[in-house]
Amino acid sequence: MKTIQIEGIEFPNANEAIQHTYASGRGEAITVGGKYLVVEQTEAHRLAAAGVAFAYLHVIEHPDHPHGLVATVPVN
Repeated sequence: MKTIQIEGIEFPNANEAIQHTYASGRGEAITVGGKYLVVEQTEAHRLAAAGVAFAYLHVIEHPDHPHGLVATVPVN
């Protein structure tokens, strides 16, 4: 099993990671290995190129959920 170092800020849940990207105006919220992180876009591209399985986190609007739903977009 290959180990890869990930440069990012860890959060306790997806919502806080996503909120951080909105508040700071930078970074990508992702989930990898059961953790929620905000990483720079270049770091996300590096992970994808290395074949690391992760998912981008986004909030989508939904009529039954006034604050939106968290959607994942899998990579690799």
